[in-house]
Amino acid sequence: MLAPSSKLAGDPEMWGTRLSGDLPMESMFETARVEELKQRLARLRPDSERQWGTMTAAQAVAHCSKGIEMAVGEIRPPRALAGRLIGRVIKPMALREGEPMRRNSPTSKELIVGIGIGDDRDLDAERERLRGLIDRFAGAGPAGCTSHPHPFFGRLTPDEWAVLMYKHLDHHLRQFGV
Repeated sequence: MLAPSSKLAGDPEMWGTRLSGDLPMESMFETARVEELKQRLARLRPDSERQWGTMTAAQAVAHCSKGIEMAVGEIRPPRALAGRLIGRVIKPMALREGEPMRRNSPTSKELIVGIGIGDDRDLDAERERLRGLIDRFAGAGPAGCTSHPHPFFGRLTPDEWAVLMYKHLDHHLRQFGV
């Protein structure tokens, strides 16, 4: 976990600094990873071919926006029964370094409500919305993360939220080959 200090909280370049006990993996508290995600997002096209799943590129971007809204506490889904039973066991595997999210991983219904077949979203508008949320999440740093438990994994530290958000965005960008 990042050491609580005003220097870290006020200096975005320092959020990705690895301290003893930190999660040694990609995180949305690392400036380079944020820029990488935004560059990949810019390469996404309405006709980008999906490698798995059923969402269009614009729907996947809208879904990713909802994920960040959950990480900052705007969407507060209840704990899922499966998460209460096995979430603590799965969490270390899901957050493991070098392990991308698996194809067709389950998701919280709150992250897909209003996103589905026949939902004709504008990719450019959804991309700009997500870019703003990425900047908001990264800019707020650890203090911007919710203390509300994740619906499956339960309580997450800010570092765990930052890793999970990176992995989630990476997962959907890989879904469309970017």
